[in-house]
Amino acid sequence: MFETIDYVQASLFLSSGLAMGFGAIGAGLGEGYAAGMANDGLSSRPEKSVEVIKNMLVGQAIAESAAIFALVVAILILFGNASGQPPLKLWACLGAGLSMGLAAIGSGIGAGLAAGKACIGIVRQPANSNRILTTMLIGSSVCQTPAIFGMVIAFLLLFLDLSAIPLYPGWAAVLGAGLSTGLSAIGPAIGEGIATTQAVDGVARHHETYSTTNRMLLVGLGVTESTAVYGFLISLMLLFYGFEESHTLTASMGLLSAGVCMGFGGIGPGLGEGITASLALRWIARKPEDSGILSRTMLVGMAVAESTGIYSLIIALLLIVVM
Repeated sequence: MFETIDYVQASLFLSSGLAMGFGAIGAGLGEGYAAGMANDGLSSRPEKSVEVIKNMLVGQAIAESAAIFALVVAILILFGNASGQPPLKLWACLGAGLSMGLAAIGSGIGAGLAAGKACIGIVRQPANSNRILTTMLIGSSVCQTPAIFGMVIAFLLLFLDLSAIPLYPGWAAVLGAGLSTGLSAIGPAIGEGIATTQAVDGVARHHETYSTTNRMLLVGLGVTESTAVYGFLISLMLLFYGFEESHTLTASMGLLSAGVCMGFGGIGPGLGEGITASLALRWIARKPEDSGILSRTMLVGMAVAESTGIYSLIIALLLIVVM
């Protein structure tokens, strides 16, 4: 017969594996893409190897940061103390592993996309390498914020005092909190990487539009980031809203569904808005005289795409409040 400590210890092992296993996916893909694009560019101009490899390594280091976040969380979970922990700790650890692991996927991929395009841009326009690198750093850094949201929620789940939270429906709240932030981080981070690729390409081809392009890049990244913020908000509400003890399946499923709703609901808008921003940035760099109409169209289009994320936010909030 298993005791509570056995279940908690088992959850520590499983959660640690989830955090690092999922966390390695995005960084590995992103770093591989950056290296592949560097080789592709150097095949035509091998004499630019120093500049390209430097950019590649910087981009890979940023993509790697999401996996490092996952590694830190995985180690904290793995060596956590199972003795004397309440049963709710089991579910909190699972939520922490999913939050960090899933959130790291998009950040690694997004940063890798930006780094790969920068390598190509430096090969084609070596005179603009400093501006290309700066644009890449702006976009890649913002790509890491969804992973940071995942890490914050993971830390809260690991170190929050769970004694005041009832096991039922608390297990659903902590698991839903991990899923909300983890899943909703995937789309925005990849979308930000997609947007950054075109900003980097535009700066490489038309360095005189550097300021305009980066200004609009930040606007596009800010809007694309929003559904990751919604997921983070729902996670905080699930952790701190305060629930009365209830052994009904309805109460638990309401809280778990809130996290699932906002988590999945944040993926599509983030990707869609990133695509919108990327194509707007492509032409803003090439036709800066039309930046006004292009920017307005970009924002209108992103606002419509954003509505689906808002619908998910509304339903998630209702599930929490009505529960």
